[in-house]
Amino acid sequence: MEPNIIGRKQEMAILQEALASKEAEMVAVLGRRRVGKTFLVTSTYQQRIVFELTGIQNSPTKKQLKNFRDVLTIKQGGKLPLEVPEDWLSAFQMLRQYLSTLDSTEKAVVFFDEVPWLAGHRSGFLEALGYFWNSYASRQNLVLVICGSAASWMIRRVVHDKGGLHNRITKRIHLQPFTLTETEAFLQSREVRLDRFQLIQLYMAMGGIPQYLMALKPGLSAMQNIDRICFWDGGLLKDEFQKLYPALFSNSEKHQAIVRALSTKWKGMDRAELLEKIKIASGGGISTHLEELEQSGFITSYYTYGRKQREKVYRLTDPFSLFYLRFIEGSQMDGEGAWMQISQTQAYKSWTGYAFENICLLHLPSIKKAMGISGIYTQASAFYKRSTPEMAGSQVDLVLDRSDHCINLFEIKFHDEPFIPTKEFATSLREKMAVFKAVTKTRKQVFPALIAAFGIKHNQHSIGLVEIVLSIDDLFA
Repeated sequence: MEPNIIGRKQEMAILQEALASKEAEMVAVLGRRRVGKTFLVTSTYQQRIVFELTGIQNSPTKKQLKNFRDVLTIKQGGKLPLEVPEDWLSAFQMLRQYLSTLDSTEKAVVFFDEVPWLAGHRSGFLEALGYFWNSYASRQNLVLVICGSAASWMIRRVVHDKGGLHNRITKRIHLQPFTLTETEAFLQSREVRLDRFQLIQLYMAMGGIPQYLMALKPGLSAMQNIDRICFWDGGLLKDEFQKLYPALFSNSEKHQAIVRALSTKWKGMDRAELLEKIKIASGGGISTHLEELEQSGFITSYYTYGRKQREKVYRLTDPFSLFYLRFIEGSQMDGEGAWMQISQTQAYKSWTGYAFENICLLHLPSIKKAMGISGIYTQASAFYKRSTPEMAGSQVDLVLDRSDHCINLFEIKFHDEPFIPTKEFATSLREKMAVFKAVTKTRKQVFPALIAAFGIKHNQHSIGLVEIVLSIDDLFA
């Protein structure tokens, strides 16, 4: 029977393909905390899972091995308790003996969840896992699934392993948060029915993390749900930030320092600015930390268009982290009605503009589809030019450089009604285009474009200037 899972069609197809294969398969499933990895695997494979072990956070190897013994004892009927294995080599030998007693005509699934917690320092888990695969599992009618929230750790230690697991991963899934479309479908399946403007407001606060969205209560507005989940005592997300990063990264203090620094500068920071902000010397593992944060979906790197020096700029794009650092941490307002009060402030208005920009950056495929250019290769970046005595400064929210010899310069506006262009807006947009062309010396055709929550109310200032206009409905494409 087809499992009832919202979205995830491509990921489910990969898992089903592994099950249908005539060979043994090792599948790595990566993705951040609470994104739905375990649900995806258990729902897709259902009764085919013959053994499942989940790592215990911050626990020594002895405790992990005892947990292994307990799970295996239950799987074998629990009549005779097994001894706790001395090490992971012994544990996998016990697992091998158990698997050999099962009917091998139907492909079985062995599932190790939260592998980074199982494979603690000097635990020997990965070495034993590699030996188990190479000496036994690779020749069985078996799918071995290894799953972990620390995406960068999984890539470095498992996918790119130089030891026994080298080149042994046959399929890989990097599970991403829900898109807006998937969020809408997921919430409707749970009887949470909100219009798209309300959904955008929710997404700006918590992103598309399924377990965050599960906390929403039907019949309440986005404002009420955010209030209850983020500001009330006992709210799911009130202390989530403190749990999130330690669950993903060992020694997560530097990861949090980077995220905090990026939250203070909305257009992002290059490496030099970031090092200055967090007061650490170049080196010190900063490259690794940035890579880990990007692979885990918290930050996004891009190049500033037209810069001769190809220095990456890093931007905080995880909606929840930005929301937490901006409004929850250290807030004087909490309890019922806190979010309603905050929403009347200038800080809220500034945040909505930046958060909406982030949502647009996270939904570039939808933007391209709405523009009718899905099949055209594009590169997304930003443009920033400091003012000089000779030339005015300029900043463009999103630059879409297209392989059909065109460039789109996007203005992104978030309002609760159609955007009404003013004379000042028209003048500013023309100046931005002029500065962009002068600085970049591009020979491509440059088109201005606008993304506004409720589209545009055309007037004399927009006619002949803005012809490409997208709304929030286009982000749900």
